[in-house]
Amino acid sequence: MSQSTQQMPPAVILFITSVLVFLLFGCDGKSDVRSVLVFSKTTGYRHGSIEDGKAMFLKLAEEKGFKVDTTEEASVFTEERLKDYNLVVFLSTTGDPLNGEQQQELERFMKAGGNWMGIHAAADTEYSWPWYNELCGAYFLSHPEHQDATIHVLEPSHQSVAHLGEEWTRFDEWYNYKKIKDGITPILRVDETTYEGGENGDFHPVAWYREFEGGRTFYTGVGHTPESYTDPKFVQHVWGGMEYLWGDNAPVDYAGVKRTPEENRFQVDALVTGMTEPMELELLPDGRPIWVERRGKIHVYDPDYEMAVQVAELDVHAVHEDGLLGIALDPSFADNNWMYLYYSPPGEKSVNRLSRFQFVDDEVDHDSEQVILDVPVDRNECCHSGGSIEFGPTGLLHLSIGDNTNPFKSDGYSPIDDSQDVPNFDARRSSANTNDLRGGIVRIRVEEDGSYTIPEGNLFSDPAVGRPEIYAMGLRNPFRIHVDQHNGNVYWGDIGPDAHADSSGMGPRGYDEVNVAREAGFFGWPLFVGDNRRYHERDFATGSVGGTFDPLHPINDSKLNTGATELPPAQPAMIYYPYAESEEFPTLGSGGRNAMAGPVFYRDDYADSEHRFPEYYDGKFFFYDWMRDYIMAADLDETGYVTDFEPVIPSMKLLHPMDMLFSPAGELYVIEYGTKWFSRDGNARLLRIRYNAGNRAPVPSMEVAEVIGPAPMQLSADAGNSLDYDGDELTVQWLLDGDVIGEESELNYEVTTPGVQTLVLAVTDEAGNTTKLEQELLVGNTVPKVEIDLSSNRSFFFPEDRIRYAVKATDTEDGTVAPENITVTFDYLEGEDLVQIEAGHQVAGQGTAFAAGRTLVGNSDCGGCHLINEASSGPAFLAVAERYRKDPQASDYLAGKIIQGGGGVWGGTRYGGPP
Repeated sequence: MSQSTQQMPPAVILFITSVLVFLLFGCDGKSDVRSVLVFSKTTGYRHGSIEDGKAMFLKLAEEKGFKVDTTEEASVFTEERLKDYNLVVFLSTTGDPLNGEQQQELERFMKAGGNWMGIHAAADTEYSWPWYNELCGAYFLSHPEHQDATIHVLEPSHQSVAHLGEEWTRFDEWYNYKKIKDGITPILRVDETTYEGGENGDFHPVAWYREFEGGRTFYTGVGHTPESYTDPKFVQHVWGGMEYLWGDNAPVDYAGVKRTPEENRFQVDALVTGMTEPMELELLPDGRPIWVERRGKIHVYDPDYEMAVQVAELDVHAVHEDGLLGIALDPSFADNNWMYLYYSPPGEKSVNRLSRFQFVDDEVDHDSEQVILDVPVDRNECCHSGGSIEFGPTGLLHLSIGDNTNPFKSDGYSPIDDSQDVPNFDARRSSANTNDLRGGIVRIRVEEDGSYTIPEGNLFSDPAVGRPEIYAMGLRNPFRIHVDQHNGNVYWGDIGPDAHADSSGMGPRGYDEVNVAREAGFFGWPLFVGDNRRYHERDFATGSVGGTFDPLHPINDSKLNTGATELPPAQPAMIYYPYAESEEFPTLGSGGRNAMAGPVFYRDDYADSEHRFPEYYDGKFFFYDWMRDYIMAADLDETGYVTDFEPVIPSMKLLHPMDMLFSPAGELYVIEYGTKWFSRDGNARLLRIRYNAGNRAPVPSMEVAEVIGPAPMQLSADAGNSLDYDGDELTVQWLLDGDVIGEESELNYEVTTPGVQTLVLAVTDEAGNTTKLEQELLVGNTVPKVEIDLSSNRSFFFPEDRIRYAVKATDTEDGTVAPENITVTFDYLEGEDLVQIEAGHQVAGQGTAFAAGRTLVGNSDCGGCHLINEASSGPAFLAVAERYRKDPQASDYLAGKIIQGGGGVWGGTRYGGPP
């Protein structure tokens, strides 16, 4: 609200609001005059000039005749509020002022034709939201001390700078910027030779504009000082920017702009907790989830008993990444009971096998096995087995197979070493071999007798050129695939190599890929990665490197190649991203990566139930990342190619999603691998995600003054912050060990019975939905009183100094507490950057070095193999720390391991991606 409005009584506010709505909006609710919302919320450093900025906008509104409201409440970011404005100003905002839903509403506002202006610290805002980087045009990097500097005018005709002449000299806080976007048009450039501390060089824009989404944006980096907002040149600069943004004053129009479903309409239930390496998920005709575990077990979720039931176990070779990897049911399963499994049979024969078994009454008939296809593999080394099975809409079976290649001797780049005695170091023998099924997707039609035939449209029709089973080749580890059940398009995630940086001698850094095959093709690995970024030819025996491979005319001249030398042209990846933030796809973030492909959702394919995913997701492709723990929903063009995507339920905490499917009722089932490798993990779960299209249950809030006290204990509690998303009136009931003790929002009750008791808050809405919260009470004992006497410095600790203290603890019931029952711990902050210190301060005693180290490790894929204090596929971080604690050379050695990856040091192997 504007400052003048805030001082009016409620009745006057209501009247004036009604008049404004009548004047500003027609019956369609579209804005048709100039209207501005000035937003200035900060969640970090607050600029002292914000109030001066608000005053400037209020004065401008009075002089120029437009409507303005000022607020620091992020709750205004809803369609109902934002449609009142056609310009939103971020006035020196800092930190992360908007939550996920509010971010989505700002995106919708811009798509509806809204405009945005950012002033000064607006660039110091929302660093973890890539869309905001596009909106603002750059992020704050740093700034030197405040000083005079000269600004050059780059576009003298623009209305925001036309009054300045060629140069503008002023005193300000000069931001250095990072992640400056290509789409901006700079209009002001600060001259770094006229002041000290500039870090952007000759290209140092400080004001720019651009067309964006459905509207326009304008940013100016000047405006730190309070005096700026009464400076006629600066005020005219801002006003000119506003005139540019309004342009022809097109109204904001939300028609056709979809709203992302509210997160509170999704209910995430953990149906099963605790699994041992779950791999692939399938659904029985009655909707029950069935999944396989890598060590050979098959489980079904029983909704009657609300638990997982083991229904079968195969004897498998479960070494490296092999084992029981994939499962699918025949399209005619209801009639023929055929279950398809891809697994590694034990014994001397080194193959992975696609077979089918009779599955009747929740039992696998092992004697019914029909072997469909054996894939020869090299078992002496890891990695990349693949193993996802999917049927298409015409009954064709698709099987993904990894490249079966060890990546650790190629420095994270292309593994094309054909010089060794064992073949596992050259992916050209598999992924780029037209006569090998590994590193690709097989597509076949299984006949009634268990044999198979080759459908039309596969990559090779002539067996003399290539295996006719191949549909897609040139893949590294297509661990999870899905087939669009309407058009047969095949989607997969391909887990990429480990290199963190481009190499002028070897080729590009590693990228994960999300791909689609709309027709058969070669997708590049190991000659190319990402959007056909070229690797170099490399002789591992001599260490020499040659020219790059040609994606239009790829050649496989490996000594281990048994197929054609000339390969089909390489197809570029649809989506690709490295460990670092992707310039092309910034929404995908940064850090460890394991790309996976999920289903395409067609709403009419599922029963009309209140739990079916909403219309918003109709026709969207779901893909996800096993390491980054997100799910994305992507828009597709008419050919099935991704055009845009956004997170699904961004606040949902996932634990390495392994596979997902929609149930017959349109609910999403997800299995999670958990955080441990190659072992049973209590974090491995089966999730069911339901959408609630109807009335939502209330969300209770319980605030209890004291939960421990003597008997009798005065119990004070408040449920006033309970809420209902549908606006229903709520009724409250308080229970203590099952007995009702209150029915008002505020509770005051004397508890006389000593012991541990349970306080329950039950909140019920008008539709009869009830949600409960519990709080344990300890009655009959008082919390001890602790006094710490510090006779030394209370604020700072200096090396070689001593901290002198005395501790005294008394207890109402027990008197003075004996010293042996008192434990003293110390915590401290270390360093100069308080923001970074606080970030690392969540663990006692860990300061700046810890914060920086945790960030670096978190941005790699280390967490995929190592836990803090438990062994996984690699040793625990604490074990590594203890082993190298006294080694003065350890820091460089371990840094190399983090950057390049590695394995075998601890007697095992470090694998790249899910097993």
